[in-house]
Amino acid sequence: MDEYKLQGLTCGNCAREMEEEINKLENGEGSKILYNSSKMMLSKGVDMQKVEKILSSDGAVILKEHDDAHGHDHVHTNSSTMKILLGISTIIFLAAIYVDTQWNNPVPVIMYLTAAATSGYSTFIKGVKNLLKFKFNIDTLMTIALIGAFSIGEWKEGTLVAILFGVNELLEGMGMEKARKSMEELLKVAPKEAILIDGDQERVVPISSLHAGDLVLVKSGQKIPSDGIVATGKSSVNEAAITGEAMPVEKEPNEKVFGGSINNEGVLKVRILKEYKDSSLAKILHLVEEAQETKTPTEQFINKFARYYTPLIMIISVLVMVVPPLLMNGDWGAWFYQGLAVLIVGCPCALILSSPIAIVSGIARNAKNGILIKGGVFLEQLGKIDTIAFDKTGTLTKGHPYVEQMVVYDEERFFRIAGSIEKTSSHPIAKAVMEKINDENISYTEPEEINTISGQGVSAIIDGKKFKVGNEKSIDFSLPKKHREDIQSLKDNGYTLVIVSDDEKVLGLFGITDEIREESKEIIGNLYLAGIRNTVMLTGDHNMTAEKVAKQVGLTDYYANLLPDEKVLKIKELTSQGKVAMVGDGINDAPALATADLGIAMGKGTDSAIETADIVLMQDHLGKLPSAITIAKKVNKIIKVNITLALGLKLIALLLTIPGLLTLWIAILSDMGATILVTLISLTIMLGEKRNAA
Repeated sequence: MDEYKLQGLTCGNCAREMEEEINKLENGEGSKILYNSSKMMLSKGVDMQKVEKILSSDGAVILKEHDDAHGHDHVHTNSSTMKILLGISTIIFLAAIYVDTQWNNPVPVIMYLTAAATSGYSTFIKGVKNLLKFKFNIDTLMTIALIGAFSIGEWKEGTLVAILFGVNELLEGMGMEKARKSMEELLKVAPKEAILIDGDQERVVPISSLHAGDLVLVKSGQKIPSDGIVATGKSSVNEAAITGEAMPVEKEPNEKVFGGSINNEGVLKVRILKEYKDSSLAKILHLVEEAQETKTPTEQFINKFARYYTPLIMIISVLVMVVPPLLMNGDWGAWFYQGLAVLIVGCPCALILSSPIAIVSGIARNAKNGILIKGGVFLEQLGKIDTIAFDKTGTLTKGHPYVEQMVVYDEERFFRIAGSIEKTSSHPIAKAVMEKINDENISYTEPEEINTISGQGVSAIIDGKKFKVGNEKSIDFSLPKKHREDIQSLKDNGYTLVIVSDDEKVLGLFGITDEIREESKEIIGNLYLAGIRNTVMLTGDHNMTAEKVAKQVGLTDYYANLLPDEKVLKIKELTSQGKVAMVGDGINDAPALATADLGIAMGKGTDSAIETADIVLMQDHLGKLPSAITIAKKVNKIIKVNITLALGLKLIALLLTIPGLLTLWIAILSDMGATILVTLISLTIMLGEKRNAA
């Protein structure tokens, strides 16, 4: 399969239809158009001229390689042009209504036609082409509806339909522009180059050229290019891009490292075990791309609806025009009039508005609460969620280490020595220790000499005596039973250890953990009140820490020691049991965010998680999530009411065709009446915000 990037792909249903046409071409079987990522997977040997012709029927083109960097500029320009055209069309439409009430002449008609052409010319052109091919979709119905409305003199109605359909297309295009940009932002986190050690020489090479067995040099602050094993050197490595954990992991020879993780200090030589395309980070990025192409139940319903709705309306209209005159000696002119009225009734204006206005109102109200929802389908999904899965670090916890437990054996020297040594370090754990020591108002002694011992900690000479601050590996003497028991107790309770010692004994212990957000427990309780049945934590941390956090905040379940692909599998397992939302803030969460029915990111998390997610909590906490769910449930309820009203009024109007009582005025009233009702009902969503503000 050859992969191509597309530009101008703005309609999911059209993408499906073009894919079907390409599959009918010689050698075209198996070709795919990926609407969400705006890509095309094309089988070998397909006639490219025919493919380009099919794409051009919906305004899509293959993006050339040299135009790739400007792809989003083109999309942005197109949406800006569409906004301008819709604005001009609306102004002309409103002016035509005013002129229509003042003078009885052809000027208003010309203005209505101008407004309709300005906003709906692309739909009309597509619809005419579809009619010539006997291809029936929403564009075809809209075109016939416009012709029908104008042919019976309903200029205002036809123009309004054209404008509203243009707005709908604009909103869809803008949503997809954001979704596609998120994919490109995610890809930027991948390392681009590596320092390859070739004999006695070092040279910078693209990571795509690395092979298993190559030896690379990774300096302090650089990304490890692919999964491998440490050949020489010791350092702490930030694996947050893979595991999501804030705590750096100490690495020494023969220990494995992940591609995409960052070397904090020192120099490492890493033996590559996998090509980058097979690395953990590459798999994460692939999982995100794959998950974004998975169709939601809502998308599947829309595709099926689009296949049957338009032909059904057209068939009913033709039957109304033809059957009574042929079988019941009806008047051809009268029943043709009735058939045109059916087209007006069949105009999907109220149906189109039954959902968007309610959704826009819900999105606007949530935006005022600091919750960014990227599209209507995500708001609808939020109202259906019954299970929420949380990442731990940075979501339920604050995402930075702090001292929660201490065991002090030598009060006189413990804080003073620890502070004197750790104040010189920028290591996250050192900062956590210093925050605790600063609370004690301890005066420090300036070290006479200080050395970093990779993989162990730091040693220093203070007042002529050697001291160490580090992990268990920094201790090179026998410990008393009490000390061993205290160390084991802290480890069993999920703490990272910092041991302060001299050459003969331990002065004390710091138990480091990630601080739980103060609001987490209350928010979890509020989520249950909002109708959420299950709250689950998915974390790469070890079991004791996970259990501790889950109990403290009141979660129904937790799963520990999970890598990103294992989080994805767990999300898939949960989605088989209900509607699942995933809340996270790191790139390691991105595949799970994309795989879940709904992805929710913390506002100050990584760009990849935010861009991949469907909903962003801008306050960087979960405080407003319960209210967002309540609003979403109200939106879903109103959408159901709106659809019932829109279809119900149209059904009543259609039933009037049986005795031949349907008139254009009744047809227009059923459509416009339904439109007004669904609009007013949808706007009630905003009333709650006004009452809250009052």
